[in-house]
Amino acid sequence: MNKKIYPKIVGTGSFTPPRILTNFDLEKMVETSNEWIITRSGIKERRIVEDGMVSSDLAFEASKIALNEAGLQPDQIDLILVGTVTPDYLLPSTACILQDKLKIKKAAVMDIAAACSGFIYGLSVASAFITNGQHKNVLVIGVETLSKITNWSDRNTCVLFGDGAGAAVVSATTEEKGILGTFLSGDGSLANLLHIPVGGTKVPLTKENIDLKQQYIQMEGSEVFKSAVRAMEDAAVHIIQKVGLSPEEIDLVIPHQANIRIIEALAKRLKLPMEKVYVNIDRYGNTSAASVPIALDEARRKGLIKEGTNTVLVAFGGGFTWGSAVIRW
Repeated sequence: MNKKIYPKIVGTGSFTPPRILTNFDLEKMVETSNEWIITRSGIKERRIVEDGMVSSDLAFEASKIALNEAGLQPDQIDLILVGTVTPDYLLPSTACILQDKLKIKKAAVMDIAAACSGFIYGLSVASAFITNGQHKNVLVIGVETLSKITNWSDRNTCVLFGDGAGAAVVSATTEEKGILGTFLSGDGSLANLLHIPVGGTKVPLTKENIDLKQQYIQMEGSEVFKSAVRAMEDAAVHIIQKVGLSPEEIDLVIPHQANIRIIEALAKRLKLPMEKVYVNIDRYGNTSAASVPIALDEARRKGLIKEGTNTVLVAFGGGFTWGSAVIRW
């Protein structure tokens, strides 16, 4: 009898560019203040790429660390999934570019455009392919260079975003541990609350809309906030129940780092102490698809995740998209 196959994370890695942009730096750029930013978002600083650095560069650095920890050679990876809304090109996919940089010859490659939920969407796809036997070793990355699609004269959005990448290697195992389950959902009727209005085939870039800075992120902050809290709570509760755990059995929650108030509201609704919720938004800001994998890698390296730890990942992003996963280590 064939043993059941489980998808297990065997290595993680993260990378953020060295350049730090503090709230005090932003005070010199737009009408804002360190106190205002911290009070409303919890962010103190964020990382910003230098000119010429692109998403695949960040993904490459994070992936090397994850592959090294997993003890795998590049040619052992048979699927690369990149969650991003800031690809190197519209065509080809950033996964293709990353494949070449890593010298991985025969892997399938695919980008996932699920905004801040991109990494969890990638974990879900990886889990499905591994469970059905189609792939054995999957490299999942969340990466963003949001600084390139941020309007640095819009004080409501420019204080929020940062750049970075996180990666995980998911491999097939017969051990009864790993990714116990995932949940994905979305609501496209709310797409206009967080979007970039131009640059696609519906409204191509023109000199006129570029002059109006419509090629940058636009967001209705209060409406996004309300939707994010509800969706992340529903996603977390759904996956905990789906895998047969109680809230008391959850050792750590790693939420998307969008806003400290969203994270605190989520913890309150789940009746979890903040000690069980990982937070690094103060140092990186909102890095979209990179947010959860960066936090996951940091939590592991700090010793917060050990053998047997039950961890919930949960995210919400533009689209709207949201998703969750439970991992037993």
